[in-house]
Amino acid sequence: MAILVHRYDAPDRFVAGTVGQPGERAFFLQAREGNRITSVACEKQQVSVLAEHLDRVLDEVVRRSPGPTDVPPATRKASDTDPLDAPITEEFRVGTMTIAWDPTIDKIVIELFSNVDGDEDETDESRPAPAVEAEAATEVNADEVFVVKITAGYARDFVARAQALVSAGRPPCPFCLQPLDPDGHVCPRANGYRRPLF
Repeated sequence: MAILVHRYDAPDRFVAGTVGQPGERAFFLQAREGNRITSVACEKQQVSVLAEHLDRVLDEVVRRSPGPTDVPPATRKASDTDPLDAPITEEFRVGTMTIAWDPTIDKIVIELFSNVDGDEDETDESRPAPAVEAEAATEVNADEVFVVKITAGYARDFVARAQALVSAGRPPCPFCLQPLDPDGHVCPRANGYRRPLF
């Protein structure tokens, strides 16, 4: 089965963004190159994990580099704070994500695979084991993939924006740490249940 590939080797913009109010936000990852725009839906947790792992990969590149690198230090302030580009048309919902550093082009390669509900009857033992880890990505059960290649500096900016986006949501309840809704919060730690005294 052929996989539809949305490829951005040198995007003008790659950002995480939201649509809606806190508590009802829809999260998107979006790339733009010229007039071409691709937007994929994802979960808040996926944005957070992607940002965290991008930081780890970049820190590891700096650690393993024998000399000076073009990887800037982590920053807390994003330079791109503009809203998502319109129109926001969801191509697919993200399932599996992979991140890799390509030393031949000195860029981060991000692959976002569509979330496909398929038959889970086929086991991994029925397939031949891939020879190298890079081939494992081709075994992902997906109809579409979104491939973005960005520089280390752009990746650091993406991380700063993504972290600000995730933290800009609803404040946590001080007791249960679940998000507080604007119209009220039923806290599971104060739901009226008490152990009998006798």
